[in-house]
This record gives sequence, C-alpha cells and structure tokens, in this order.
Amino acid sequence: MASPLAILGGTPTRTEPYPSWPVYDERDIAAVTAVIRSGRWGGHPYPGPQSAEFARRFAEMQGGGYAVLMANGTVTMEVACRAAGIGWGDEVIIPAYTFQATAAAPMAAGAIPVLVDIDPETYCLSPSAVEAAITPRTRAIIPVHLGAQMADMDAIMEIAERHNLYVIEDCAHAHGARWRGQGAGTIGHFGSFSLQSSKILTTGEGGVLLCRTPELAARAASIIDCGRPHSLTPPHYETDVSDEHSSGLTMGANYRLSELHAALGNVALERFPEQVRQREELVDYLEEGLREIPGVRLLKRDPRHTTRSFYRYIFAIRPEVLGIEHEVVCAALEAEGIPCGVGYEAMHRYTLFRPHLSRLPVPAAFPERFRFEALSFPEAERACEREAVWLGESIFRAGRQGVDDVVSAMRKIQAHAEELAALRPAHIG
Repeated sequence: MASPLAILGGTPTRTEPYPSWPVYDERDIAAVTAVIRSGRWGGHPYPGPQSAEFARRFAEMQGGGYAVLMANGTVTMEVACRAAGIGWGDEVIIPAYTFQATAAAPMAAGAIPVLVDIDPETYCLSPSAVEAAITPRTRAIIPVHLGAQMADMDAIMEIAERHNLYVIEDCAHAHGARWRGQGAGTIGHFGSFSLQSSKILTTGEGGVLLCRTPELAARAASIIDCGRPHSLTPPHYETDVSDEHSSGLTMGANYRLSELHAALGNVALERFPEQVRQREELVDYLEEGLREIPGVRLLKRDPRHTTRSFYRYIFAIRPEVLGIEHEVVCAALEAEGIPCGVGYEAMHRYTLFRPHLSRLPVPAAFPERFRFEALSFPEAERACEREAVWLGESIFRAGRQGVDDVVSAMRKIQAHAEELAALRPAHIG
C-alpha cells in the first residue's frame, strides 16, 4: 500500500502556493516614480528628503533611538562598532547560531568575534555563556533576536553595564518586536535592522542603525557619508564643517541608502502595522496546533517579550521521539507544500563564514583566535544539526487555512515517522 506521505508518492497536504513576498501596489510605483522625476536618486547629499522621512518614521515605529540609513544590514553592525570606537584586536561576543554577517561585521571593523553558545529554550544568546567569555579585551556584545524570539535583554544589559560594554542588537528578524514594551534595537546602544528583500520590512536592499544618542548617530552618519562631519541635530545629521556643531572628521566610505530605496521604505511603513497584527494573531493559532503533536517542541515564550515579530518562525523537533532529525522533517514538509528549512549552520562550522579566505588583517594577525574547528557549542550544534525547523513568514499571510495546512502536514509526518526514518538520502537530496 502506498504511503500517504507526499515525499513517498502520496498527495501533498497543500497544493496552493503561499503568498509571495515582497508585496507591492500602485503606491510603490508612484513613490519611486516621484523620486525619478525629482532627479535626486542617490544618497548624496545625505540625507535626502525620502531618507530623512524614513529615518524619522522608523525610529518612531520602534519607539526610540536616532536612525541612520545604510546600504545593508551588515554594514550597520560594522558602523556601530566603529562609531563606538571598537577596532583593532578588540573582542565582540556573538552567538554561535546566527547569520554569518553578525561575525563578519566586527571583523571588518578590526575586531575579533568571540563565539558563545545559545539558550536551548530560545535559540538566542545565552547570558551565562556571555559572562563566561568576557575578558579584559571585550568591548561589545551582539545579541541576535532570532526567528520569533528575543534575547534576554534584561540579563544582557545587566552584564554589559557591569563590565562597561556596548550592546549592539542584531534585529534583522525583529522589526516591530518589543521587550517589556520597549522596541527591539532601542534597548542597547545600537539596533541593527536589515531591509533586504526577504525581510518583513523591505526596501529591496538596505539597513537601519538605531543609535541611543545623537552623538553616536552623528558618528555613524559621518562614517557612512565618506567621513563628512555631521551635526548632532536629529533626525537629519546634516553636513556642517564647523567644529562647534559637528562630530569632527573621520575616515568613512559611501554606505548611504539611496532615495529610491527610502521611498519604498516609506510605503512599506504604511502597510507594516496591519501585517504585524495579522502575523501575531495567526502565530498563536499555529502554536495551539503544534503543541499537541508528539515530537514537536515549541521554543519558550518569554512574557517579557511583549510583541513578537515573524520574519521566520522556528520550532524544534525531538529526534529521540520522532526517530528522525530535522533535515528529513523539512524535506517531508516541503513535499507536503509547506515552505521551510533547517536554518543556519553553527558558526564554527558555517560554510559562509570562512575568515581565513577573507584576507582581512584580523584573522591574519590573530590566527589562533580563528581556529574554530576545535570549539564546541553543544546547544547551537543541536539546534543546527538536529532540531530546528524554520517556517517562512508567508504562512502567516495565508489565513487560518495556511496555518491548518502546516499543522496537518506535521501531524502526517509524525504519524508516518517510521517510514521517513527508512528514507534513502536520495529522497531528501
């Protein structure tokens, strides 16, 4: 008798595709057309009118900080390090479970990324691991708000204040998220946001750095505007070469966001509140269904995390219960019509993070600090290699039926896990 599993020839749970991303309408076309007609397309002089408006509105949406717009959400973290005076040989603590940019950015500023393990209940940075990794050379911590989770910002800020460290929040997954009602990216000294095309607030490419003070924002604005001095008056940071009103000259580069991208961002901000509401409503419904399935573990919902954000939703499977690991589960879910993936590799085994190939000065000068193959991060390894299942945000824009299909597919997989355990590698290619 044929298996009901789609990966083994059965009928898929869902045949209708989930909604595509990004979404757009005539407002986007009109906004970009207006910029084209204005003749002011790029980012110079910085900021242009679209950029200034987007910076103001983004900071307002997150509930604080001074926003500086940049070319992408990697350079934002590099600029944060440089604006904080972090550089050659300094240490920056990051989680071992994150996108490679979180480690690459401090390296670009001349610093050494120090990998530490994660909290198995949230998959975010472990405060106890941070504490254990601090040395006299430590200058900053980069907590990553991952999936639908936020790092424990109470514990991280207490550690940072006690050791006089900067905190640079990696908020690439956390647009609109809040901790105790305070916006992600406004709790630490800096908040780094990506606007890349897959993110839930997108301009195609781009990034936003929220800065705690006007002084930090002025330094950041100078760095991304080829070193031009910028005034301390938010939100414009307009060029002013007088010593009395400027942050002084520095060495910078052109990391500015264009007016075309900022125009798309201003339209995206109009849609965003309703998209947040829709996703948050449906994720509660998803969790009701998933928590009843044997072999599925939901990540911890911290009550201090008062508003969640859903670029990706991550849950864990229990291989010891299901008899299969997440790679097989994801292959079976994809065959059932559910977009998903296993997520990142652990940073010390990450094929996209190879410092010795970068020819940057830091790994050449401190080779012993980049011998990651000898390191062990048991919780990150377990998540990356056995447990984590990442669902796309489109699931939460497909109504209750879209969520029901995820739960139904996962129930089918759980019921036929023994058949999946016998799969040949060719089936999960």
